[in-house]
Amino acid sequence: MPPAHELSELMKWSRREEWRPHLRAVLAEHFKPAMDAFELRFEEIDDALGGTWGMTLWGCAFEDFLTRRFEPDARNPVEDYLRRRGWKERPPTRAYMGALQVSVMSLYEVSDIVPGQSFSARDLIRGGEAVPVSERTATQTLKEWDRIAARLVPRDDRTVLGGGLLAFSLEASKQLFASLREHVPDASRGRRGSMKADEPLEGWHGSEVVDLQPAAPLFTTAWLFDVLPRALGTDSRKLYNSDGDAVVFHTVSFPMAPGATADKVARQLNRLGQLRQGNPTFWNWLGEPSSQTAAVKGMHGLMWNVLLDDGSVVLGTIEVRGRLVSLSVSSAARAERGSDLLATALAGLVGAPLTQIQTVEQARAASPKQHSRGDPVPPEVKTKLVHDMLDRQYLALIDQPAPMLGDVSPRAAARSASGRKGVAVWLKQAENNSRHVADGNDPMATYDFSWLWRELQVEDLRH
Repeated sequence: MPPAHELSELMKWSRREEWRPHLRAVLAEHFKPAMDAFELRFEEIDDALGGTWGMTLWGCAFEDFLTRRFEPDARNPVEDYLRRRGWKERPPTRAYMGALQVSVMSLYEVSDIVPGQSFSARDLIRGGEAVPVSERTATQTLKEWDRIAARLVPRDDRTVLGGGLLAFSLEASKQLFASLREHVPDASRGRRGSMKADEPLEGWHGSEVVDLQPAAPLFTTAWLFDVLPRALGTDSRKLYNSDGDAVVFHTVSFPMAPGATADKVARQLNRLGQLRQGNPTFWNWLGEPSSQTAAVKGMHGLMWNVLLDDGSVVLGTIEVRGRLVSLSVSSAARAERGSDLLATALAGLVGAPLTQIQTVEQARAASPKQHSRGDPVPPEVKTKLVHDMLDRQYLALIDQPAPMLGDVSPRAAARSASGRKGVAVWLKQAENNSRHVADGNDPMATYDFSWLWRELQVEDLRH
């Protein structure tokens, strides 16, 4: 017996001459912005995404088509089909089609996942309490605090997902919220003060039928504009270090002068207060306090920092290898500063340096494949080491300005009612990122964030 959500006959009905132009128009609303922007045909979008997303994207548009009414008589495809062919469908299928007809696409936050059974979905646009959703397949891959665009459809005594589900990143969510505010003025009606583009739309004041239901193409567009640049290798988002410089790796190598020795170099390096020795031939170059808290402002990018156990920002590393003194840093500006520092400190001990430059993309491509014969560190020891390191790192981060929080530290933001909501989003994002490690037993994936919620006194927002 076919499942209650079997729509094959309804899909065939939509290909009839009377409905085909309307379906094409809806498909164009969903896909044409991305097709024009990236100069792709729909089939090429599917190919770029790995050949597995075509049906899902088509399903999102088709379910939107099922909610529409078309002139001249405000006809709806579901009503038309059920009136003329409904006798062929089982009652559960007719009920499911009717529920889809009045459904809306929204953005949900996922929690309380029971693999193979269910999860809770909290609406980030309309607000309200989280809703339990019965779902088998998606729960096998969903992670805590994932964001998904989907239709929640009532069926019998439970709620299920429609056929189109899109996983949204935080960046895609921001773009969606901004688009909704631009196209649906009622989204912010009745709110106090200005709203940031990345603030969730909880407390929605618009109408589902008049405002949110027609906005379904915005979800597809926001998702495609987020995933296609990465799939096509044209992602404009860059990595920035704590000085706000774009990350470009520089290795500056100073050859030792005749008569110079590693011991003489080490003695000179140990005189520099900015350096902290890690072993006899290795030093970390630490930043000034201002460098530790610098934030990227007005940039569409990601922060990339290296921190020591005490939270100190590492500006670069220095290593003595044979007859070379090598400085490794993450930007041209740091390479210049570090070179001046070493040239002065090692005057007479080193000659003119040579510099090698490598982009992030080149570094990724050059990463050697792992040929491990087994990790010499026992798993339980490795887990404790990683978790202890993360404890120290997050303890430092909560007192540093966070771009997501308007360059305010999480601890400071948590002192206000509005800031507490932002801190909750910040924590959920950190926790969600850790859960998406490929190996579920990896120490990053098993790290417990609950102490951070208690430390920042926002436990009541962890739902």
